[in-house]
Amino acid sequence: MTRVTIGLVQASASDSIEGNIRRTAELVREAAGKGATLICLQELCCMRYPAQHRKKDASSLAEGLDGRTVTAFAALAKGLGVGIIVPLYEKAKIKLFNTAAVIDSEGKIMGSYRKVHIPYDPCYYEKDYFAEGDAGFQIFEMGGVKFSVLICYDQWFPEAARAVTLKGAELIFYPTAIGNIIDGAPDEDDWHDSWKTIQRSHAIANGTHVAAVNRVGKEGSLHFWGGSFICDSFGRVLAEAGDKEGILVATLELSKNKAVRDGWGFLRNRRPDCYGILAGQQGR
Repeated sequence: MTRVTIGLVQASASDSIEGNIRRTAELVREAAGKGATLICLQELCCMRYPAQHRKKDASSLAEGLDGRTVTAFAALAKGLGVGIIVPLYEKAKIKLFNTAAVIDSEGKIMGSYRKVHIPYDPCYYEKDYFAEGDAGFQIFEMGGVKFSVLICYDQWFPEAARAVTLKGAELIFYPTAIGNIIDGAPDEDDWHDSWKTIQRSHAIANGTHVAAVNRVGKEGSLHFWGGSFICDSFGRVLAEAGDKEGILVATLELSKNKAVRDGWGFLRNRRPDCYGILAGQQGR
């Protein structure tokens, strides 16, 4: 398949997980009604972002892949006949992960991805909440489309985007929770522009489509800016959201990936023999 219609759900979150599930489900139905067959929700989709506080116990919010969040969206996926990517706070035996479950159009869990890169910065103290992903990068296939899911902070690492591309991804989803610190503007100034630029650069460097979905609204010290967007394999923005709740739907022509890769040779002309330093090995 060279063409797929995807949807992104950009929402705010309240303290009510059940209320968040209901509201997000409404937006999923809206996206499906506009033709989306593969729909991605935001990072930690149906809970407020906990990690702006150091070492606060939020483990009561974690749940298994058989918990209420995934179960609700599995039923919705089956009812609508669409695939849904459901990011959640996962409880797995003795560890807690920042995870995205991938559900197919029959409501079955195809697998999951656990966030590999975990930040520890003011208002983003995620190492106090999430273990590092232990299962590596994953490729999923639905309706003939091969895609990968990376989560938020993974966005800043070109190695992650290149790795999933080499594993066969034609499309990368980035569910996200990022915004400005309300009373502490960073010295770097415009995070939003940099966030968008780095992901567009992954699309260009790898000849793959990228879909980034972010939450909106104020939560404690953070103001999430939304700005979800979808771009093609040369970084051209196809659809973009503002700072309000809503959906994005776009039809992607994935055959463009091959044209970009063949024309620019970014993958063909790689020199892996020179990249040992990237894996902590001696390199030139």
